[in-house]
Amino acid sequence: MKCWNVLEHGAIPDGRTKNTAAIANAIEACASAGGGRVLFPPGQYLTGPIHLRSNIDLHVERGATILFSRDYEDYPLVHTNYEGEEAVRAISPLWGQELTNISITGDGTFDGQGEAWRPVKKFKMTEKEWKQLVASGGVVDEEYGIWWPTKAAMEGRELVQALRQKNGPVNLEDYLPARDYLRPNMVKLTNCRQVLLDGPTFRNSAAWNVHLLMCEQVTVRNVTIINPWYAANGDALDIESCRNVTVSDSHFDCGDDGICIKSGRDEAGRRRGRPSENIAITNCVVLRAHGGVTIGSEMSGGVRNIAVTNCIFDGTDIGIRFKTTRGRGGVVDNIEMSNIAMRNIRHEAISLNMYYFVRDPQPEPVSERTPCFRGISLRNITCQGAGRAIEIRGLPEMPIERIVLQNIDISARRGALIADARDVRLEGVRLAVEESPVLECHNVSNLCTSDLGGSCPVEQVSDCGNL
Repeated sequence: MKCWNVLEHGAIPDGRTKNTAAIANAIEACASAGGGRVLFPPGQYLTGPIHLRSNIDLHVERGATILFSRDYEDYPLVHTNYEGEEAVRAISPLWGQELTNISITGDGTFDGQGEAWRPVKKFKMTEKEWKQLVASGGVVDEEYGIWWPTKAAMEGRELVQALRQKNGPVNLEDYLPARDYLRPNMVKLTNCRQVLLDGPTFRNSAAWNVHLLMCEQVTVRNVTIINPWYAANGDALDIESCRNVTVSDSHFDCGDDGICIKSGRDEAGRRRGRPSENIAITNCVVLRAHGGVTIGSEMSGGVRNIAVTNCIFDGTDIGIRFKTTRGRGGVVDNIEMSNIAMRNIRHEAISLNMYYFVRDPQPEPVSERTPCFRGISLRNITCQGAGRAIEIRGLPEMPIERIVLQNIDISARRGALIADARDVRLEGVRLAVEESPVLECHNVSNLCTSDLGGSCPVEQVSDCGNL
């Protein structure tokens, strides 16, 4: 593979000199020659956004760190997609659209310097940490207990909400006063094919770390993705409306979801109509995160044909997590997870919850707004320590259906709750719980159990099947 060294195009790896133009020149030379490798030798390369091109391998050697600029002016606003809907955001530090045969490889590091963008909630820090943060600059929203890096960032949310409520074309110039608030995802690849991420560390993103949107034939392996545990919207890897994806032998430690599978939000996701499908995740470790592997909540285009095997979740808020709510629509179907080892799970080890962020549930007729979970098999799963062992909560109008839990061994404070579900099979489910009951059911039909064990007696509340 022919190689273009960024040093030969004027890059200075001192961590202070901005190398945006030099890196762009190296990428342009490589692309003009038909493709090849753009090489970063050891050193620290300060830069603005990097625009990827087809047929190029961006290779960051061990000892090389790409430091993305902290200057907001380096990040023009663009029309993009965030949290499953069309949005205006600052452009991502690593950006690619409509590309083919692209890769980011090597043992080096990409650092988003996200602290320049991120708000921080006071309750997530110790008193000493909070005082140090406030003393560093920025402004504090005293009402909500949130530190913001700039006043424009703090005030940006209200401006953006007002602009989104207007009818008519979206003008980027109208959003410029809120740029500090419009944090970019660090890696954003949209409508790309034949994508490889192999080896690097991605850390300290302003918002989501790696976001793959409507991509096909994707391989993610041997990567490390890290964010501070308190990082707002600090997802590690978001796979949205993608097809034919493998994620393997990787390590995640972040402030939000670890590995998250999405497909658009509400009407926008249904209109896009592109499910996430044919995804295999294996041999991965997820530490502090909201969920180890999460499906949803933006899953309005559907999620299907997912296999998760041989993974470890340690210290996540929830282990295996499915989340949605009325209004999303979409079908999650044919999901298999096996050989998962968990410990120190703060809330549920296994959660299938159709009431995400719902405080006052209001039933509604079945329509395109009604989400559906079905065909989910969870096998050979252990958890040492959780708040609750299992939670399965469907909707009265759309029960969760065709669920298999086989060879499950969990120690937790509370047992299993199953509500609004049908065709549920528990086989070899052993729950050691501190509080009874081991199993609580509401409006469950055709519940089949065998070899059900636990430390407390089973209490059948109502409408349970063949206990």
